[in-house]
Amino acid sequence: MDELTFTLLRLGYLVLLWVFVLTAVAVLRRDLAARGAPKQSRAERRRAEEAAAPAAAAAGPAAPAAPAKKQRGGPTRLVVTAGPLTGTTLPLSTASILIGRAPGCTLVLDDDYSSSRHARIFPQGNQWFVEDLGSTNGTFMGDTKVAGPIPLAPGVGVQIGRSVVELQG
Repeated sequence: MDELTFTLLRLGYLVLLWVFVLTAVAVLRRDLAARGAPKQSRAERRRAEEAAAPAAAAAGPAAPAAPAKKQRGGPTRLVVTAGPLTGTTLPLSTASILIGRAPGCTLVLDDDYSSSRHARIFPQGNQWFVEDLGSTNGTFMGDTKVAGPIPLAPGVGVQIGRSVVELQG
């Protein structure tokens, strides 16, 4: 084999190695990136606001929003009862709790079986609900798979990946 052929083979091997490294880096970046909700364009936000304006006007003059009263004897915290974060406690407020692997979640799970935006627990009226956000492995209340928003009673475990969370008083 002459020297030119040997040099070309070495350069080809080097290029192939760099293609492999760059592809691996691109796959890792895509897998580790937080996948949030798709961004709306300015025109889409304006259309949504215009569609909501007539409904609000038909409902009458806007009353100032009263702060939500805490239900007496209702749940006050969300507790992780099983899984890698056992014992973690989050206080409940009027905001929803987003659960998943993404850094932007309220409860960030270090669990290979949970999705980046796995589920959310949110208040509506005087009751709390759990909703699966299209996760790969699903969200379960006991043996029941959560398909849409389901009322969540205190003391009932919700399985998200290897973790179990429940509302407590």
